[in-house]
Amino acid sequence: MADGGGEVRVQNVWVMRHGDRIDDQEPLWVAHAKRPWDPPLAEGGLIRAWTAGKRLRGAGVPIHRVVVSPFLRCLQTAAEVIRALCCVVDDDSLLLAMETSQDAVLDPSRVKVSIEYGLSEMLNSEAVGSTVAPKDKKWFPHISDLGALLPSGTLDQSAESVYKELPHWEESVLEARKRYVSVIRALADKYPNENLLLVSHGEAIGASITSALEDSMVFDVEYCASCHLRRKILSNPLQSFNTEDFKVVTESGQTGIAYGSIS
Repeated sequence: MADGGGEVRVQNVWVMRHGDRIDDQEPLWVAHAKRPWDPPLAEGGLIRAWTAGKRLRGAGVPIHRVVVSPFLRCLQTAAEVIRALCCVVDDDSLLLAMETSQDAVLDPSRVKVSIEYGLSEMLNSEAVGSTVAPKDKKWFPHISDLGALLPSGTLDQSAESVYKELPHWEESVLEARKRYVSVIRALADKYPNENLLLVSHGEAIGASITSALEDSMVFDVEYCASCHLRRKILSNPLQSFNTEDFKVVTESGQTGIAYGSIS
């Protein structure tokens, strides 16, 4: 308890990059793809995502909500992580022995899931490529179709996206980084009583670290790398709350992220 009858609690937020995308392993995939701007995961990416989910489950801190970018590689990554978080086993050692999610029995009530446009890939030629981007600007199917890619029963139908639509095309890298930081904070403030996992893109990882660590630079973000952020929240009897700034729990070299000071 804090002075004045308030309560201090800790909120944890993980920001995760998606798994291995197929066009990195099969460069010719783009030439015959119907949606070249939205590659799925390679088979190894699915396994990496499943393994990352098992690692997060074993971290000892419960994840209450998963929020995911609408890009297919992120939805597929989130689906594998969710299966690991929701898998019903008598002993977690049995889960560790499962090489894939194929035979996983799920309890979908364990996490809530929503899709967030603000966690999208940087929408510019640097990240997507102007020759690959859809000419009609129809990036994705309807949101209900995207939700069908997630494990049944996990989608929170009442959740509203912080961004009501996609960011504008040809946003700058700086604009995208500011977007990631603002969306991460907005989602954390929206669900202050929950620990969150945000499945997004590599630049979101970098932004989450450099915004919390002054004079820092992120050098490398591997597939399915995740940054663990933590902050204290002080609530009071008037049902409002104050928060500390996020601190980065993940050290450089952990979970596939390399960063350091630039000063």
